[in-house]
Amino acid sequence: MSSALSIKGVVKKFGNHVAVDDISFEVPRGVVYGILGPNGAGKSTTLRMINDIIAPDRGEIKILGDMAPGVVAAQKMGYLPEERGLYPKMKVGEIIEFMGELRGLKRAEAKKRGAAWMERLGLTKWMGNKVQDLSKGMQQKVQFATALLHEPEVLILDEPWSGLDPINAEVLREIVGEIRESGRTVLFSTHQMEQAEKIVDALCIIARGKLVASGTLRELKAASSAAGWIALGFAEGGREKADAVLADAALISDRRESEEDDHDIEVTAPDSQRLLTALIGAGVALRKFEVITPSLHQIFVERVGPEAAVAEREEPAA
Repeated sequence: MSSALSIKGVVKKFGNHVAVDDISFEVPRGVVYGILGPNGAGKSTTLRMINDIIAPDRGEIKILGDMAPGVVAAQKMGYLPEERGLYPKMKVGEIIEFMGELRGLKRAEAKKRGAAWMERLGLTKWMGNKVQDLSKGMQQKVQFATALLHEPEVLILDEPWSGLDPINAEVLREIVGEIRESGRTVLFSTHQMEQAEKIVDALCIIARGKLVASGTLRELKAASSAAGWIALGFAEGGREKADAVLADAALISDRRESEEDDHDIEVTAPDSQRLLTALIGAGVALRKFEVITPSLHQIFVERVGPEAAVAEREEPAA
C-alpha cells in the first residue's frame, strides 16, 4: 500500500532564510504522525507546502500515493492551521455549513454533520452566536470540526493544542485516536512533547529547518542515549552502602546524579541483574531499581539541544 504522504528533498527559502532545508520523510497510512520541533523550526512551513498554500523551491510532495498538492488532493485532506481563519462575524452554524460546502458537501449534510460535531465538542448552544463571541479555545474547536466534516483521509493539525484547556485537549486526543482506528491518517505539528507522546505512532524532529531524527516512537526511544540507564532510589541509610558497591567498575559503566525527584542516582551497568544482586547482597535498602525508558521530551532535547526545553512548554489555556 502506498504511503499517506511522501516528502522528498523539500527546500523552502524566504529571501536569505532557509525555512526548510532538504527534508525527507514518509508517513504511512493509518497512523498518527508528529512533526516536532521548537518554534521556528519549519513545521508550519512544511504543512503549508503539503496543503499547497505555498510551493516548495525544490523537492517532491506526494499525497495518498501519486497526488501532488492542489485542488484534487485538498478534497482528501482536512486542515487546522496554526493561524486560525474563521470569519468573525459569521455565526457558528453558518461557518460550519459554508466550510462543509467548500469541501464538497451538500448544505443539509454539512449542517447535519456540523451539529453532531458541535454536540461532541460541547458547543451546541453556541451555534447561533457569531464566531467573535467565542473564546480562542472555543473558536479552535469550531475550526477543528470544520476540518473533520468531510471525513478526510488525511487530517493535518498545526499546533492543535494551542489554547485548549486539559479537558478539551483530552477530547482532541480521543478524536485523533478514533480517526486512527478508522484507518485514516493524522499528521500534526507541535512543540509540546507531553501532548505528542500520548498519541504519536511515528514522528520526525525538525530543528533550524533540518530533519534531525525520524522513526517510530519505539525506535527513537531505543536509539536514545538515555536508554539503558538505571534509576536507583535508596531508603534511609542506603546511599552509603550503595556507594561502596557502585565503586566496583565491573558492576557499573557510568553514573550520574539524577534530576528526577524520586531518583537518587542513575547508572549504566553491563549486567543489571548482577548489579541488583550485588546491591541486595550488601544490604542496600532500595526504594527504586528501574531501567529508564527515555521520554519524548528527553529525546527532543537530546536531538535539538537544551535550548529547546525553553520553547517546549505548555501555553496558557483560553
